[in-house]
Amino acid sequence: MTTASLPRSTGVPAVQRPNTVAVGTIVWLGSEVMFFAGLFAIYFTLKATSPELWAEQTAKLNITFAAVNTTILVLSSFTAQAGVFAAERMQPKRTGKLFQFRQWGMVEWFFLTYAMGAAFVVGQIYEYAMLVSEHVSLSSDSYGSAFYITTGFHGLHVTGGLIAFLLVIGRAFAVKHFGHKEATTAVVVSYYWHFVDVVWIGLFAVIYLIR
Repeated sequence: MTTASLPRSTGVPAVQRPNTVAVGTIVWLGSEVMFFAGLFAIYFTLKATSPELWAEQTAKLNITFAAVNTTILVLSSFTAQAGVFAAERMQPKRTGKLFQFRQWGMVEWFFLTYAMGAAFVVGQIYEYAMLVSEHVSLSSDSYGSAFYITTGFHGLHVTGGLIAFLLVIGRAFAVKHFGHKEATTAVVVSYYWHFVDVVWIGLFAVIYLIR
């Protein structure tokens, strides 16, 4: 009897290999953690060398506005996860009316997530404008440099996430059959979005709360 004619074993469970895209994304996010750790280190180092300057400049921050903006970004993680749940049950679009949220698909939840993320970016730009009017700019002093570098790089990451959401939504409309590949893409994008949310929570605590 040849090897090809041997019957398949039915008693041994199949080996479930991890998804390479998801694993690659997690590894990449690990490198991003190191990048932001470096930014945190720069911020704390400059703060330690200029405590009086930090005390003066942090008084100009609008903590209430930043807290509202932070809340919007944090809530967007929940809407993104709702979109992932819809993608995992292979539901790209809503099956009911627009305001029947329980019947929303991935597209509707990701559109809402995009809107909330965009609102966060707009809020951050508005905050920058207010701080510039208070003479806090990238080149004003070490505080301005640390503030704009740390929050600016995070803002770029949020913008990248918004672009990714648009690509996932566009792909859902482009394909004839929403399948495992599209669902995996949605999950991977959600990993990234949760990451930028967690990083911002850390930045908010360090920049706005710890004086």
